[in-house]
Amino acid sequence: MSDIKKNRSTVDIFGQQYVIVGSESTSHIRLIASMVDDKMREIGSANPSLDTSKLAVLTAVNAVNDYIKMKDRVESLEAEIKRLKD
Repeated sequence: MSDIKKNRSTVDIFGQQYVIVGSESTSHIRLIASMVDDKMREIGSANPSLDTSKLAVLTAVNAVNDYIKMKDRVESLEAEIKRLKD
């Protein structure tokens, strides 16, 4: 078994409580949950007719889109650093 300490946090996302277990700190877990809640509320206020499952999928699509953009930017910056070092 793993010796990694697991933290358990109860968080509220879009009016629902979830227990999240992870190796990250409780404050990190709460930050992520708060960001997801904020994004769901933002998308939900712009699209009030969406049901919760569609809202959750759109929130996930937005989060993955942001992740890919940041990942591409990091890769670009790493390539630029390597180019400047060589």
